[in-house]
Amino acid sequence: MGLFDRFKKKKQEDTEELEQLPEEMTAEELADEDAPEVEDAPITEENATVEEEALPEDEPADDTAEETEEAAEQEADEEQPERKIGFFEKLKNGLKKTKDGFLGRIELLMNSFTKIDEDFFEELEEMLILSDIGAETSMDICDQLRAAVKRTGATDPNDVKQLLKDIIAEMLTGGNELDLSSRPSVIMVIGVNGAGKTTTIGKLSANLKAQGKKVIVAAADTFRAAAIDQLNVWTDRAGVDIVKHSEGSDPAAVVFDAICAAKARNADVVLCDTAGRLHNKKHLMEELKKIARVITRELPDAKIETLLVLDATTGQNAVNQAKLFSETAEITGIALTKLDGTAKGGIIIPIKNELGIPVKLVGVGEKIDDLQPFIPEDYVNALFE
Repeated sequence: MGLFDRFKKKKQEDTEELEQLPEEMTAEELADEDAPEVEDAPITEENATVEEEALPEDEPADDTAEETEEAAEQEADEEQPERKIGFFEKLKNGLKKTKDGFLGRIELLMNSFTKIDEDFFEELEEMLILSDIGAETSMDICDQLRAAVKRTGATDPNDVKQLLKDIIAEMLTGGNELDLSSRPSVIMVIGVNGAGKTTTIGKLSANLKAQGKKVIVAAADTFRAAAIDQLNVWTDRAGVDIVKHSEGSDPAAVVFDAICAAKARNADVVLCDTAGRLHNKKHLMEELKKIARVITRELPDAKIETLLVLDATTGQNAVNQAKLFSETAEITGIALTKLDGTAKGGIIIPIKNELGIPVKLVGVGEKIDDLQPFIPEDYVNALFE
């Protein structure tokens, strides 16, 4: 068979196959074959009704987009509270040892008495003294609580506990913020060696820089070996400038140069480190007074904060240090360190109540961001939760 004949035969077979195909296909298969054509079918009256019902008039077509935007805004609004909660958690964790002892005694006391009488107040006073709050402050708290119970008629232990919280919070409130309203402002940091003074300066420098302030640190602790090098490490970590002289130099001269640098560089804060001055070393106290005179002379209109750094682990000894230092220097605030490593965190209360010196900063860890502003309400909540 020639090529033309084979081609003709193949064409005839294909034609016969096509003619038989409609008869072999079922009705369902034909329906499937025709299904795609429904997409191009014109919209009938029924179709139009269905489409209108699927999209109600009171719901715009871009509801999903609006809901997404609202969710994003809500998430953004929640970010700040989450940061605040994290900040509070640090304080809460730092006070854990104090809380375990203090709150445990409070709960035991509340459960031991069926009525609030004089025996209750005597037990409370003893419990407060055992919590390093001191005799004088413990008596003040109990006197105020007696008056509050009498005024309110409180008998429920939970109500009495709330009154106690309110009294302690009020006792601690007032002057807790650093006053840095002038430019430059000066923060002079004093305290005995080992209290965490240099570490506090480094952390405070980082804190202030994070607030957008330009900071200059004066390394005026020129007596202690390696104090300047240690401070230099902290300022490098914090990313702030430091003014330093050689070991054994005049501390007041270092502060003078730092003030001059602050004026020239338009700095916001001058942070002055000082030697770890023991209260019984008269010449060291005189040096402290000399530094204060230099600051007052060179920056007569500046806001000056004098922070006394105290180690919370020393308990009542911290109160004694504060009393002795306040006789020589005009202390404006306390920076209480190592709060996370002690059960004596209640020492904050007598410092403010007996000396009238507010706690402004608390250290609750070793990281550079673990120095926090002291907020009385947060402290009391962390103590009682």
